Amino acid sequence: MIVRIMGEGQVRLDDSHLAELNKLDDELLEQMEGGDEEGFRRTLGALLDSVRRLGASLPDDALEPSDLILPSPDATLAQVREMLSDDGLIPG
Repeated sequence: MIVRIMGEGQVRLDDSHLAELNKLDDELLEQMEGGDEEGFRRTLGALLDSVRRLGASLPDDALEPSDLILPSPDATLAQVREMLSDDGLIPG
């Protein structure tokens, strides 16, 4: 799967990592619903770090269709709320 991190680029990630990312996505949703800004920042960072660690960055000139789009590391809780549907950032 191809994951785009807004403001950074795209990462190719094996589908086998989806369960790990979904766990972080669930935590992020809980923190957003509870208005936990500190927890949100921490979990968003962990989610993005996991994508970077588990995946392989695509060249900057590559324009593959993205399966997932994740917010930039400096995105606010309000901005991420706008990105979400009922499924969260990562469709389960």
